[in-house]
Amino acid sequence: DNVFCAGANIRMLAGASHAHKVNFCKFTNETRNTYEAAGAESGQYYICAVRGSCAGGGYELALACDHIILADDGSSSVALPEVPLLAVLPGTGGLTRVTDKRKMRRDRADVFCTLEEGVRGQRARDWRLVDDVVKNSEFEETVARRAAEYAARSHRPSDAEGVKLGPLDRTFGEDGSVSYSLVEIAVDRPGRTATITLKGPDAPAPADMDAFQAEGDQAYMLRLARELDDAILHLRLNEREAGLLIFRSQGDPEALLAHEALLRANADHWLANEVLLYWKRVLKRIDVTSRSMAALVEHGSCFAGVLAEILFAVDRSYMMEDEFEGDNRPMAAITLSEANFGPMPMANGLTRLETRFLGEPDKVEAARERIGERLEAAEADEAGLVT
Repeated sequence: DNVFCAGANIRMLAGASHAHKVNFCKFTNETRNTYEAAGAESGQYYICAVRGSCAGGGYELALACDHIILADDGSSSVALPEVPLLAVLPGTGGLTRVTDKRKMRRDRADVFCTLEEGVRGQRARDWRLVDDVVKNSEFEETVARRAAEYAARSHRPSDAEGVKLGPLDRTFGEDGSVSYSLVEIAVDRPGRTATITLKGPDAPAPADMDAFQAEGDQAYMLRLARELDDAILHLRLNEREAGLLIFRSQGDPEALLAHEALLRANADHWLANEVLLYWKRVLKRIDVTSRSMAALVEHGSCFAGVLAEILFAVDRSYMMEDEFEGDNRPMAAITLSEANFGPMPMANGLTRLETRFLGEPDKVEAARERIGERLEAAEADEAGLVT
């Protein structure tokens, strides 16, 4: 009980490369963003019950929660001690969260981040650093009461059966390649590139959400999201010399859109909602991955709907035009869906198309009018959808 969480292992970080530290901090902040989004989008709330020292990354974790309860025992405290201990600012959003989220006065925030020992008791409550300050004798009861209050606010079904997420089906090659069931990574280490190929559906879309849930973690849209998420994190941390990520896809775009349409048509179903939100997070992870990125829209590709978002997330996209000798795959095409116009915004609150056409908003509406059309190279270029 003497330590809630003291944050990162400073000695470990001191011996880590700069790239590792950047990816470490980025991942921890993406995790906290997930906590914060859960209340608004999933009806899932987080309570942080602090006994002991809650410092650095530990307090950043608490700040991402919906409610912070601090034990009033003379020793429990909250702190962001990076300035006095390391001469650096809190690296993953702490100062922003205490001022913008918790509405702490900026002068107090300035003082707070210089206090190595942190802030305890009623002062922490007065400074808006925590929500409740509770005596040890009442601590467990208060935590249980707050948990019940937040649970009562949730719209999540109380009788739903969850989906068990089993281990991912993946194998690693000595050349850096990684094979999943729906994602392939080919790494060219001398060329410092990694190519990510996404596969279209291997079965028709389920008839309804009961059938989708019966497929569990093997349901196509869930399985592809998990594998792509894992692939991006793997490349960030384990292939740091790969400076260019190239996205490709192969499959039936109509089949992909049918799988996506099932989720969008049942967005009020808890599981459909969670899978769509998972895709929203995966795409945001691609947005902020610090690599050059390109996409190749080839014959036989399935950049449609949610996968078309990747084309608008990367730096450049190139598309095959006309027939290629000996290539009998369907002509390269892009198909837009409702997923490209609101449900999966970037961190800036805009869609990727709105961000792409900041100076030409009329092009967003023009693209919306072409939802469902197979846009081949000339049409996609005219619409501004490819480089």
